[in-house]
Amino acid sequence: MKLFYASGASSLAPHILLEESGLQYSVEKVNLDKKTWNGGNYNLINPKSYVPALQTDNGKVLTECAVILEYIAIKAGNNKFIAKYDSSEYWQQRIWLNYIASELHKNFISPFRKGNWLPNTKESKKLVYKRVFPRLKFVDQKLNKQNYLVNNTFSAPDTYLFVMTNWLHRLNFGFTNLDNLKRFDTEMRKRPAVQTILKQEGLPHSLQDES
Repeated sequence: MKLFYASGASSLAPHILLEESGLQYSVEKVNLDKKTWNGGNYNLINPKSYVPALQTDNGKVLTECAVILEYIAIKAGNNKFIAKYDSSEYWQQRIWLNYIASELHKNFISPFRKGNWLPNTKESKKLVYKRVFPRLKFVDQKLNKQNYLVNNTFSAPDTYLFVMTNWLHRLNFGFTNLDNLKRFDTEMRKRPAVQTILKQEGLPHSLQDES
């Protein structure tokens, strides 16, 4: 499998899960500003122009972070990262994958950003925080002193949630009144796979105010 990623983007989630899984994979870094990668025009890989994209063993390309995470989890086997289909645990994991994608991920992406995917002006940061804080507070309450989202056991949705808490750091929003999310973020950063991938990806693009 080949993962197309950009440092610090939502592709961080499948990058971590691939490392956790022990599956064989390679990565290709994408320049999201120029829409290029080492092989040329990234839009020929993913016409949506964003990451992640995962080229599977049969050459097909999957897109959308939640879908790619479930695919990797299933490929890993043993119900380790996603529970057996149709179990109550499976549906809880699916709910979280979709909630993070639709309610957190998309609300972090300000329509008023300039030149980057995350907000990088004072006005856009205020707008994003107003949108995401109630949703983050909901997740914080659901964690209820657990380290992970479902049955206090690491699974695929946790990698996606970690991208969101990592963005809190990048945007200097902090974790005020989000104690459970802060603990979650701390626990995730202790995982060897997380440490490895953060080091490999390096620093993401700057989020300096471009107003």
